[in-house]
Amino acid sequence: MTGPARSTGVRGTVLLAAVGYAVACAVRAAHHSGRFPGGSGRWERVNHAGKPITLTGGIALAAGTGLPLALVDPPAALAVTGATLAGAADDLGESVQAKGLRGHLQALRAGRVTTGAVKIGVIGATGLASALWSDHHGRGVGLHTVAAAGLIAGGANLANLFDLRPGRALKAGLSCGIPLLLAGRPAAATAAGASLAVLPDDLAARSMLGDTGANPLGAAVGVAAAQHLTGRGRWTVLAVVTGLTLLSERVSFTGVIESTPVLRSLDAWGRG
Repeated sequence: MTGPARSTGVRGTVLLAAVGYAVACAVRAAHHSGRFPGGSGRWERVNHAGKPITLTGGIALAAGTGLPLALVDPPAALAVTGATLAGAADDLGESVQAKGLRGHLQALRAGRVTTGAVKIGVIGATGLASALWSDHHGRGVGLHTVAAAGLIAGGANLANLFDLRPGRALKAGLSCGIPLLLAGRPAAATAAGASLAVLPDDLAARSMLGDTGANPLGAAVGVAAAQHLTGRGRWTVLAVVTGLTLLSERVSFTGVIESTPVLRSLDAWGRG
């Protein structure tokens, strides 16, 4: 198959979600059994609470999301793969020289290339390539393709901004992805299935997504949204994603969530 998948219907997307779930579970099992390729120790980090935690949940999500898409929706698989590799490079590089989009761009202006800046470039490039490929075989390439590319890259970045507390990014991804799954979008289906597989460990703070998992989660939902929406819809959602991204440079999402009772309850739901 050389082009993007058309809407597959609910039955097809439920099947894809099951495949994504199974692949992610297989990766988790390899980690828990000590047979993780390259060893699990390389992916150990310290979370927001100062406790040791593994990033292999992010690898499981990325594999469960991207591998099935390679067979049914290659453009979506391209976006997910680019986001995964860029996120992994940032996680392993552990760049602490700059924080946030503004920080990485300021570092570039000063002549310093951070792993975060490389990640932005890779996700932007693969997001654009995915959008061009998808629209070329779909509604045709046009100005709306720019919005699609922005949705993919913006979604990848926004999911990462939510990955600051156990389960938060996964809940946001599922909230956006499940309606797109029901609309028959393969990328949303595999992302939802893989997310459900890693959610228990994420909520219990036994694993976290890191950039390796959060970026492909957001990219997959962004691809699904771009494939589903009209040109005007793409620009509207892109405006929301861009607004939230810019807002994050000035306002703490965690602070807003913890000061809002409804959001605080949703955010805390399911945590061990």
